[in-house]
Amino acid sequence: MHSTTGEAPGKALGGDFRGDLAVAAKLTVPVAMGYIPLGAAFGILLVSQGLPWFWAPTTALVVFAGSLEFLAVSMISTGLSLAAIAVTTLLVNFRHIFYGLSFPMELLRGRAQRGYGIFALTDETYSLLAGTAPEELNGRRITLIQVLSHGYWVLGSLSGALASTALPAGVEGVEFALTALFVVLAWDHARKRTNLRAVGYGVAASVLAGILAADQFLTVAVIAFLLMLVADYAMARSKRA
Repeated sequence: MHSTTGEAPGKALGGDFRGDLAVAAKLTVPVAMGYIPLGAAFGILLVSQGLPWFWAPTTALVVFAGSLEFLAVSMISTGLSLAAIAVTTLLVNFRHIFYGLSFPMELLRGRAQRGYGIFALTDETYSLLAGTAPEELNGRRITLIQVLSHGYWVLGSLSGALASTALPAGVEGVEFALTALFVVLAWDHARKRTNLRAVGYGVAASVLAGILAADQFLTVAVIAFLLMLVADYAMARSKRA
């Protein structure tokens, strides 16, 4: 996914900042549709647990890990130990190690851009990058995609925290925005791909986990999906040999 011409990524694609920003904004529309309402749900949840409203945008800006932030609210409010919080954080975000294996780090220039690229790598931005043709990416576009996505999350968290006092008690269902977001991203990814084996593996892993271990659905589904990908890679490598 990297340029071999030696030119700067943006220049190699013939794009300027405005052009790259327009592309990034268009690509991140599905992320905005999920991050803003989901961030608002996080802000509402945080304030409902008795924490000051400003912790919502601060956490969104500094942590930027949606599922973990939701868990962190409950862990902090219940007085969980730092060791337990650390272990939970490792288990929840361990999947990002695999994202890094195929993240186009070589397109990013400089320590600041690379450091932010690592920090702001989320499920949604990884899905967007994986579903975008390599020739349509450059370092600036990748950074803009991540910055915009980060901004949507902070905006949603801030708006939810500020609006929480005006909402009636017992509002339910807002947290479904996360599931809806992943559905949209999965559909968009499948629509752009001619090789749908990975999509099929995901569906098969989900069905298998739902039948065998509904109580541990996510863990079993991820493990099954990983094993299918490893087997697929092994078979492909065997054929090439």
